[in-house]
Amino acid sequence: MGKKSKDKGYRGERYFVDGLNKGGVAAKRVPLSGALVEMPGDITLPWLGRKKLGEAKLRADGFKEIYKWLKDRDVLFIKADRKDGLAVMRLADFAELLKAANDAADEKEQAAFLGRRVEPLAA
Repeated sequence: MGKKSKDKGYRGERYFVDGLNKGGVAAKRVPLSGALVEMPGDITLPWLGRKKLGEAKLRADGFKEIYKWLKDRDVLFIKADRKDGLAVMRLADFAELLKAANDAADEKEQAAFLGRRVEPLAA
């Protein structure tokens, strides 16, 4: 991989990590960007008490249709034949959703530790 491609990949990974951090999610860039077998992926992030791996993909104009379909929508659901369905959303919305889920899980874990019951949020 050439220097320009590596630089573009690094900038993209930083963009996603910074966006998640700004949204209150403690995401981190994986050292060597998934080049090591024991450290796959580009980004790690907390997900309901577990560490999950993310992959960053950047294209100059390769996702044009996805952006078009997502326009004026909050989430886009896509599926290819014989593949799992995907949910696509803006980074800020994803960070907000994940932070809220992580905060709720933390609150329940802390309450359980203290022997308290946590009531569900009212709609």
